[in-house]
Amino acid sequence: MTLPNDMPLQKLQFYVTTPYTCGYLQGKLAQSLIAAPQHLVNATVYNSLIQQGFRRSGNFAYRPHCENCQECIPVRIVLSDFVPNRSQKRAYKQHQHLSTTILPVAFYEAHYALYHAYQQARHAESLDKASAQNDVEQYRNFLCQTNVESVLVEFRENGQLKMVSVIDVVSDGISAVYTFYEATKRASFGEPIKRASYGTYNVLWQIEWAKRLELPYLYLGYWVKDSQKMAYKQNFQPQQMYLDGEWR
Repeated sequence: MTLPNDMPLQKLQFYVTTPYTCGYLQGKLAQSLIAAPQHLVNATVYNSLIQQGFRRSGNFAYRPHCENCQECIPVRIVLSDFVPNRSQKRAYKQHQHLSTTILPVAFYEAHYALYHAYQQARHAESLDKASAQNDVEQYRNFLCQTNVESVLVEFRENGQLKMVSVIDVVSDGISAVYTFYEATKRASFGEPIKRASYGTYNVLWQIEWAKRLELPYLYLGYWVKDSQKMAYKQNFQPQQMYLDGEWR
């Protein structure tokens, strides 16, 4: 399968994976359309792919391709029109003291430790013994490999690592690949619980960074209506959806 209408993509081939367990909707199987060969998916090619609803996982560029399901919808924030709401302003104020450092994509022990703790706290229901045994390798393949223009962004508080983002820079925006952060700690008995808003703050930080780069969009990946994990994406408006081959 090819996408003949876009010049940078003419040398690529596209194949559909075998069905696998859907990570968004319980009890469903999913399939993806994969761009190959991987070594041809450079920054220029990926600029075209992301504009057609593709995403990146390590060196793989993919797009959902499920025969009987169209629930995964690519979304991007229109930065020129974005205005944070009251709740988002509070989240930004709460965490704006965090220091940031932009790093090249690579494996860092401190990042992996934070990632592992995040997975255990937020996604324990989807982890099994097999994935735990291969956790380091999966992390390296997922977040430490890239064939496009990518960076890691550290967020620290008083020197302590609190959050890490993997971000791709494309021709018309930045793409939020993945973010993981320190899970909210439980307060001691009698102490008030101050809930962190790292996820919201992170999106707001990426919006501001993209604006400084004078880029028009922040790609948020896929929104799935019936997935609670994806619900937060609709809090950032206005945004466009990629439907029937065009951004609307």
